Parts: sequence; C-alpha cells; structure tokens
Amino acid sequence: MDKNNALYQLDGRMPVLQAVPFGLQHVLAMFVSNITPIIILANVVGVAPELSAALIQNCMIIAGIGTLVQLYPVWRIGSRLPVVMGISFTFLSLAIFIGTTQGMGTLMGAIIIGGIFEGLLGLFAKYWIRIITPIVAATVVTAIGFSLLPIGANSFAGGQDAADFGAAHNWIVGTVTLLVCLGCQIFAKGFLRSLSVLVGLIVGYILAICMGMVDFSGLHNVGFVSLPKFLPFKPEFNLGAILSIIAIFMVSATETIGDTSALCSGALKREVTDRELSGSIAADGFVSTIAGIFGCTPITSFSQNVGLASLSGVVNRFAIATGALIMIIGGVFPAVGTLLTTIPQAVLGGCTIMMFGSIMFAGFGMIARCGFSDRNMIIVALSLSIGLGFTQATGMFDIFPQIVKTVFAENCVAVVFVLAVLLSAFLPKEEKKNA
Repeated sequence: MDKNNALYQLDGRMPVLQAVPFGLQHVLAMFVSNITPIIILANVVGVAPELSAALIQNCMIIAGIGTLVQLYPVWRIGSRLPVVMGISFTFLSLAIFIGTTQGMGTLMGAIIIGGIFEGLLGLFAKYWIRIITPIVAATVVTAIGFSLLPIGANSFAGGQDAADFGAAHNWIVGTVTLLVCLGCQIFAKGFLRSLSVLVGLIVGYILAICMGMVDFSGLHNVGFVSLPKFLPFKPEFNLGAILSIIAIFMVSATETIGDTSALCSGALKREVTDRELSGSIAADGFVSTIAGIFGCTPITSFSQNVGLASLSGVVNRFAIATGALIMIIGGVFPAVGTLLTTIPQAVLGGCTIMMFGSIMFAGFGMIARCGFSDRNMIIVALSLSIGLGFTQATGMFDIFPQIVKTVFAENCVAVVFVLAVLLSAFLPKEEKKNA
C-alpha cells in the first residue's frame, strides 16, 4: 500500500474519474443493507407498492446525505471521518411492532423526536459516554443479532402472513440465495468477496424471475425522474412509542461509538477523539430526524464499510463522497426504487439471515475482547437471559403500565441495554491481581 497515494489519505486530492469506482465500491457494499429494512417494514405493515418504491428512493437519498454530513460536517454535526451511513437494522423489530399496532404516523413521530434526542446526546457526549463501557456495547450488539434472526427467518419463508409462507418455492429461492452468499464469502477474493450479499441477491432474484415469483407490472407507469416524497406519513406523537424509540436510539449510539472507534483503529491506525465520537453520534441523530420526515426509519453508520475501509485502506473523504452522490442521484430515479420493490421476500431472507448472524458473531467477538471475567459473565449472562427470555414470554409485562409494555414487552434490545448499563454501573469492579 502506497501511503503517498491520495486514496490512503483522509484529505488527499485526486481526479473524479479515479475517485468514482472507489466510492461506488462503498455504495455497493452497503446497498442491499440500506434498502432491506424499509422493504421488510413496508411489506409487514402493508404499505402500498407505489409508496414503498417512493420510500426506497427516500432511503437512498437520506443515506447519501448522512454520509456527506459525516464526511464534511455541518458545525459540530459529523465526524469528518470516512463513515458511510445507511438505514439501520437496529430499529427494525421495534419499527415493525409500532407500525403494525399504532401506525406509520406514530412511528415517524417517534423517530423525529428520538433523532433530536440522539443528536443532542451527541453534542453533549463528553458528559455521558463513559457509561457505555465496552462490555455494555458488546452485550447490546449480541442482543441485536439475536433479535433480528426471526425477521430473517420470516423473510426466508416468504414474509410474515404471506399466503405462500413456507412454500417450497420460497425454500428453494432462499436456500440458493444463501448458498451463493456463503460461497462467495468463502471462495471469492478481494472486491468480489466484499460484494457477497449483492451477488447472492442478484442470483436469487434471477432464479425468482425464472420461477415466476416476480411481478413487474408496477414498472409500467413509473416516471423518469421524481423528487423525494415529503411527509409520506403524517407524524403523530405517542409518548410510549417515543420512549421506546429513544431507548433504541441510545443503543444505536453505542453501535456508532463502536463503528467510529473501529474505523480509527483499523483504517487510520490511531485512537478516536472525543470530538469525532461526538460528531458521529450527532449526525446519527439529526439525520435520523430528517429520515423520519421523509418516511424512513433511522440512519446509522454501517459496519460493512468500516470493515471495507480497514481491509482496503481507502479512507479518502472525496472518493467516498462520490459514492454518496451516486446514492442521491439513484434515489431521484423512481424506476430504481420500483424495481427494488419487486425483490421477493425469500431472496431478502437468504441474504439477510447470514448478515444478521454476522452481527451476533461481532457481538461475541466484542465480548471476547472484553475478557471472560466473572463480572463480565454476570453482565452478559443476566442481561441476555432476562432481555431475550422475558420478552419471548407472552403476557410477562401485562401487570405493568402501558408505557412500560410499549418500551420493553416486545423489545429485547431495550431490556438488554438497560440491564447491561445498570449492572456495569453497580457491580463492584474486580481487583487487579498482582503478578
């Protein structure tokens, strides 16, 4: 690696034609992950196909804007690091719950307020950031992986409540998609390996077309260019929904801390600064508020791109900014969003089941780096067993007020986060043994 090459310098200057392919690489590495949460949410909630296409357009534009804000901060909002942003899976299970029980308007109202809350948290991060200890972050990431597994499984089988749920053709398409992702991850090298999910999606999609599972009728009346749809859902503000979303925003902030720290240590070979952490979290929050205004779920930093930057060494802000601009331009053409809505749930399930599992595995790795002391064992074991166990037991929270049920009853990540923070704060520290 030539350290004098502009690609490997944060502020190196280079021609646009040289920058574009490297920016495109970052877009492709996160493209599937960016659109999948809104596709799954729209399918489960029952959003009309034409509105689903508009939401996908909005998500692409929001991801591009969020990435640009991280690269080139606005005041103290943004890290000035090569952080790539996209729609977060962390909120998906709670978003489905709120969207199906209280409506998309209530969900968007909660996201708008929750984003402002996280943005302010970011601006004042120096006053609280030490409560998110490494073992807390590791436990929360593990819980997120566990919470997403049923969502991936439901998609694999055709989508929850689908008429053909669990049908043979869904099993075939989901399995082939998964095997292609797996094979590409194991046997491919370099650039192609980083695109294993996209390769699996393309192969699975082609197979689904051959099996007659794809309906292109929605493409007939699509315009050439379309501006993003403003306020596709009228925001409604419900205190219980807002508090539950705020709890997950705090979880998302811990993920952002981990991603930003990993980017600095892996790609830039230095420690992250408090200013960078503060700006990164603030961008997460305030851009998520914009996402809610445009009908999207919250945005966050993408771990896939942290790994890509660490692997390739490409950290040039201008190169990655070209990728953000590609996302924004793609979001202006409605045919792109409409085409993406035709992807069958089984294909998405085949792609995401390994992706969700990798999140869980990342949590295990973080736990291992924290060490397997008795104190850490108690924090992880008790937080996960109560968080995952209690929220799976129907009626467990029925004796509590409605606001408590809304925040915790269906939300294992929120329970795990609260318990992990409390245990980390109040369990006595272990004394270091003398050598």
